[in-house]
Amino acid sequence: MMLTRAFRGSALLLLVALWSRAVSSPASRSGAGEAPVTRELRGRVVDARTGEPLAARIYIEGPAGSWHFARSDAPEGTAVRYEKRNWVNQSAVEFHATLSAHPFVADLAPGSYTITVERGKEYFPERRDVAVGAGPVEIEVKLRRWIDMAARGWYSGDTHVHRTIDELRNVAISEDLNVSFPLTFWIMKAFTPPTAGDRSAAGEVPEGLISLDESHVIWPRNTEYEIVSVGGKAHTLGALFLLGHRSIFDEGVPPWGPVARKAAAEGALLDMDKLDWPFSFCLPHATGATLYELANNHVWRTEFGFTGWVSEAPPLLQPPFGGKHGGEREWVGYTLGMYYALLDCGFRLSPTAGTASGVHPVPLGFSRVYVRLPDGFSYEGWLAGLAKGRSFVTTGPMLFATVDGRDPGETFREAAAPAKLRIAGSVVSEEPLAFIEVVRNGLPWRTYMPQNRRTEAGAHESSFAEEVGIEESGWIAVRAWEDRPGGRFRFAHSAPWWIEIPGRPLRPRAEERDFLAHRMREELARSRGVVPEEGIAEYERALAAYEKIAARDDSVEVEREGRRPTSDAELRFWLETMVWHHRYTPREIRAATGLGLDEIDAALRRFGISEATRPSRPKDSPILVLPYPGGRHPRAGFLDGAIDPQRETKISVFPPWDGGAADRSGSSTPAAAGSAGYFVVDVPEAIFSNLGLLYLAHTHVPTIWDARGEKLPRLEWTRHDDGSLDFERSLPGGIAFGTKVVPGREAVRMEMWIRNGTGATLTGLRVQNCILFQAARGFSAQTNRNKVLAPPYAAARSDDGLRWIITAWHPFDRTWANPPVPCLHSDPRFPDCPPGET
Repeated sequence: MMLTRAFRGSALLLLVALWSRAVSSPASRSGAGEAPVTRELRGRVVDARTGEPLAARIYIEGPAGSWHFARSDAPEGTAVRYEKRNWVNQSAVEFHATLSAHPFVADLAPGSYTITVERGKEYFPERRDVAVGAGPVEIEVKLRRWIDMAARGWYSGDTHVHRTIDELRNVAISEDLNVSFPLTFWIMKAFTPPTAGDRSAAGEVPEGLISLDESHVIWPRNTEYEIVSVGGKAHTLGALFLLGHRSIFDEGVPPWGPVARKAAAEGALLDMDKLDWPFSFCLPHATGATLYELANNHVWRTEFGFTGWVSEAPPLLQPPFGGKHGGEREWVGYTLGMYYALLDCGFRLSPTAGTASGVHPVPLGFSRVYVRLPDGFSYEGWLAGLAKGRSFVTTGPMLFATVDGRDPGETFREAAAPAKLRIAGSVVSEEPLAFIEVVRNGLPWRTYMPQNRRTEAGAHESSFAEEVGIEESGWIAVRAWEDRPGGRFRFAHSAPWWIEIPGRPLRPRAEERDFLAHRMREELARSRGVVPEEGIAEYERALAAYEKIAARDDSVEVEREGRRPTSDAELRFWLETMVWHHRYTPREIRAATGLGLDEIDAALRRFGISEATRPSRPKDSPILVLPYPGGRHPRAGFLDGAIDPQRETKISVFPPWDGGAADRSGSSTPAAAGSAGYFVVDVPEAIFSNLGLLYLAHTHVPTIWDARGEKLPRLEWTRHDDGSLDFERSLPGGIAFGTKVVPGREAVRMEMWIRNGTGATLTGLRVQNCILFQAARGFSAQTNRNKVLAPPYAAARSDDGLRWIITAWHPFDRTWANPPVPCLHSDPRFPDCPPGET
């Protein structure tokens, strides 16, 4: 049995608690016209092992969510106060002070306060509850280091910084950030030179490297072209960073090529910001940019803010069914997907990380890139290592990975396929890891569940090692995911390793190539008559280059897996199911049906099927349940555990809140029909017995029939007029099983049976029924933190906490969940089945 329902009462209770904790601005801490009575809170921050004073970031949160700020208590000490609130999400705040390695003091009214002290990424945060009364209060905060990256030869940087050079002299040390690139020149109007930029730094910008100490430096001359108006008209293009140039530029943009070539001639690196900017995909071709901001400035320590995006994600990226809205995980997935599309199309890009600290509510270096320098720190070596991809980016975990003992950024030139390579490494994290993945040519290829061994310093360490065979040219990278309380997460991602095999070139999926070309066509249509001809010509050249990219030939897979409809009625049903409800692209329809793209286009026109013709459903309709079409993998991860998934046991359930999204107040906001997505139920995914594995709905481990060389025929669900579905499968040897699915307004009810046609009793009849959330908006987070297992019930909570999906089966065997998939199980157990019985 599966329940799908929006629990509005629970949502409203949550909202009362949420909004009663409004964050006071610093300016409203005291009553007007009356000086508050204050006491001094004095303290110091030291290293727990050595006792040495440490520079750090300090938060002081007081009564009613008020924020307060410490200052240095030493004549030679410094403090930088930081106060930023996101203009979209008013609850996303970052109020702190960064203190030099000296005692500090804060003036506080009597009351209860929470003091939180952090230093960069390599120390555990320390939290203290302090009561301020009649007299002064003194505290000593001992920060415990959980990893020493410099001792391992890794040094950090932030490539998107909006802090002043004077601030950075304090903040970079407090955050233990080795390299800072303040964007001292910042231009927002087309054709404007950096010296006249709207937000360029005032005064003289130093020419050379600024050394704060032997391993912390600032390169002062960096430029951000972030164009939001052209010729006096609001017309957003997007952003490009020039990092490490020497002269002061006097060129405006567009076009972008001349500026890029000048910067490269000076040894500067070109860093591409978030690629949901409209014009972004002209940059790799027009400028030769080699850096991509993989951990970008929308990822914060505080609440996620920007749930709406500039450009729509296609179905092959995140969310899996496309869209322009999503949560933090969807945003990171979209960011990764765009990166992978470029890598698959042959662009060799190294990942960077930037915060835009100074603009957004985020500490400097919250997202940072670590570069490997085994011979010790130098700025020149760090910049060269970043360019070569000897690096990983992180918002939390520390990722150490090699391929055949070589660091990221290496190219392997193999004589023939398969290339035998050994992937190995470890991840050290402050909190337990959720899982580790190897990504190959844009898809998660290997999944490793973590050991999370406790280190001597109190962190968690997980290792992995495997020899793999690689049949074609391409790239591999490693990424790791760390769960945090409150539905948050942090991640790390290595730069890629490249593999070249003669005669087997890297080919993107056609959808990836088409995505890049589509974005260029959109930008050409939008910008003609606004952007000058030189800029339009850059778009046209990029489009032509993308259109010439040879895509992967998937005809063998389509021929093997596609299921051609047997009649016009079946063709129409599957096209409606795929286009109206699952939002499939023509290429996904081709993968599911085996039809050619021209055949698909002709059939869609003949039947009048498009997004625009999708019918609405009455509000009192039963929950929509449809057979799952196949052609799109139902998992987000752990794909190595589900090869060639079969569609005949899978149904798609479309949530009853489809078509509207609830906001924080509990009211409904308009949304496109189908915007809630769907979840897939594999019923059954597997059946086990005393004979072994009787059935598996994909290829992972062999069934008893596989071992005997017996193949099972393809089946389909039987559809009924009342919306119910059922199917029956006969297995070799006389065993049969089946499932019936009946949708209602409040729940989808399911029933399974098994018939024993053998001569012996079947025992140990366990079933796995899997609910897969990849395509369900708000439920797709690859985590178990949003799951509740209360046997026989298993439940998943939406990101906003307003909705639940609950399942339970009887007779009951076990509940469990698998983060990488992500999926949820309440698995039943059949009683023993004697011969001839059902």
